Amino acid sequence: MFGTLWYVSLAFTPWLISRAIDRGLAPRDPGALAGWTAVVLVVGVSSAGLGIMRHRSMTKLRLAAALRTAEAVMTHATRLGAALPRRVTSGEVVTIGIADVWTIGRAMNVGGVGVASVLAYLTVAILLFRTSPLLAVVVLAGVPVLGLVLAPLLGRVQAAAARYRKRQGELAAQLVDVLGGLRILNGLGGKEGHLTAFRRSSAELRELGYRVGRSSSWVGALGDGLPGIFLGVVVWLAARQAAAGELTAGELVAVYGYTAMLTIPVNVLIFCGFDITRGLVAARHVIAFLALPPEPAGGEPGPAGPAPLHDPASGVVAEPGRLTALAGARPADAAAVLERLGRYGPTDATWGGVRLDSISRDEVRARILVAEHDADLFAGSLLDVVTGAAPRGGFDPAIAAAAARDVGAPDHPVEWGGRNLSGGQRQRVRLARAFHQEAETLLLPEPTSALDAHTEAAIAGRLPAARAGRATVVATTSPALLDRADVVHYLVDGRVAASGTHRELLGAAPGYRRLVARVFGEEEDR
Repeated sequence: MFGTLWYVSLAFTPWLISRAIDRGLAPRDPGALAGWTAVVLVVGVSSAGLGIMRHRSMTKLRLAAALRTAEAVMTHATRLGAALPRRVTSGEVVTIGIADVWTIGRAMNVGGVGVASVLAYLTVAILLFRTSPLLAVVVLAGVPVLGLVLAPLLGRVQAAAARYRKRQGELAAQLVDVLGGLRILNGLGGKEGHLTAFRRSSAELRELGYRVGRSSSWVGALGDGLPGIFLGVVVWLAARQAAAGELTAGELVAVYGYTAMLTIPVNVLIFCGFDITRGLVAARHVIAFLALPPEPAGGEPGPAGPAPLHDPASGVVAEPGRLTALAGARPADAAAVLERLGRYGPTDATWGGVRLDSISRDEVRARILVAEHDADLFAGSLLDVVTGAAPRGGFDPAIAAAAARDVGAPDHPVEWGGRNLSGGQRQRVRLARAFHQEAETLLLPEPTSALDAHTEAAIAGRLPAARAGRATVVATTSPALLDRADVVHYLVDGRVAASGTHRELLGAAPGYRRLVARVFGEEEDR
């Protein structure tokens, strides 16, 4: 509305000036000249206000479209949950959130200034028709001609932008992976190799960007130049008609004003086509992401009370109220068991005799918590990071159970990802967060892998009390934790080879004894 009214005010201004010339200036009528001049002043002031409101509403539309798209993406990412990393790369999500949503927001201008430009174009054509049908026909035919000239270029821009956008997502994924594993690369000495590969990929992306830029620059040049040539033809025709006496002086001035004003909507229409071209590329990626099917949330209710979890693939059973440990030479085997027991992938595990994947996902998430040792930490005070939106009464016991009092007071600031904490502090904060949830069943993969032996022993001593009466499953090869477990399942090739207490297995399972002795020896060496 504001865009249309602004353009119409611009379009009528030349007509008002022509009235002032033909009815006031030419016949030397001061009263008429003053009246028409006053009308031009009022329209000019109104045009200024409408221009401000047009820009404000256009900016609001862009931001609203971008942020609503980002909200839809984030909401769907939340629905996908743990399935997200298996469906799409982190770099693709980053590129969607940083680049695509804003490109889509800009393309939404077509619904505002684009429509207003079309209406302004038609308004000027009508005013010109009242002045000269020939000029009106030239103006009406001009934009389709410009469209035919620019359409191939816009097609090339879209094709190049699609290739650039795909490579951009791949490079962002590569960057996220490298940054996520930077500490490991520092230790292994692989930074230079990854840096070389990233530079090569970045150079390839830059070349693609140049191709997009070349096509875009032609669109920009023709978008600025062609309307000027086209409108120059209109002015030349009008001048010839004025010289032949077919147009008055005021009408000639009006035609010049119309043509000068038309450069704005014509230029806007050209760049709207450019924005649509880039917006379609971005929208396809967003739609592809939103089309990823989430894990079904519905299902039957879970057990009425605490019930055992059973993983037939491995033979692991986690009983309510007991601390169960999983130990194996390959940590991936124990992690796979926890993934199935937590329903974070295909599973035939049962909960109280009922298949876990047939139970409502929300109920599974509410009662069974998988607390990854490298899970993300959000920025905020230590109290906020540990308790989140849950009641905060259990903060102190959770911190004590995780041996995390040295991290700081409740108001101690924690940066995103725990960047201002050491590796051991981050792991203990994650463990305190898991304890604070007081989940009916808690699954902990390698919860003390980054801790020294003294801290690990302290946590092992406090774990049974912190989880008293609730089921806890720990994947670990730490003797301190294994010794506290009610039952230890010794895994070989992903299957339970022996079960019992830690001390029973030391005497009855030579493979388990060698596993624990090797780990214990490595800890002693450190």
